[in-house]
Order: sequence, then C-alpha cells, then structure tokens
Amino acid sequence: MSKRTAPIRITTAPQSRQDEMAGRQRKYAISMTIRTLCFIGCVVAAYNHVTWLWITLLAASLFLPYVAVVMANAVNSKGEDFTLDDSPYGRPELRGGRPPR
Repeated sequence: MSKRTAPIRITTAPQSRQDEMAGRQRKYAISMTIRTLCFIGCVVAAYNHVTWLWITLLAASLFLPYVAVVMANAVNSKGEDFTLDDSPYGRPELRGGRPPR
C-alpha cells in the first residue's frame, strides 16, 4: 500500500530557487545603487556647503548597507496557516501519471 501525503496547494508552493536568488540579487543591487547615489550626493552637498543635506545623505549611505543585507536575506515564505472550504462539487484534484485508456 502506498502512503498518501497531503497535496501541495499552488498558493503555498515556493518560488524556484533560481527566481528567489535573482530577486534577492536585484533588491541588493538596487539598494547599493541608492547608497552610492546618496554618497555622491553627500559629497556634492558638502562641496556646496549644504550642511543638513550632506549629513542626511551621509547617514543614509551608512545605514543603507544594513538595510540592503537584511532585504537580501529575507526569505519569501508562504505558510499553510489557512483552510480551504469544501465546494459543493467535492474536492477535485489533479491525478499523476498517464490517463487510463
């Protein structure tokens, strides 16, 4: 006898590892680009003697690496913490294997 396992719901199926890594890398690259722009803006503001702006941009350029790493390491997890109600038509499911002839 084969042991039946619970079906995987499409709404809780995880993203492919490759897609997840590409998304993380994209978020990290965007965050670090913003950091670089903040640092360049800080230098320009300091050169133009705009004190409040260069201090703000310097703080942002120092804080953004932390944010970038946290965002890049955040895992997109989906849970099974909800229930599906039965429909009046029963519980249809996809069957594996070849269709009977």
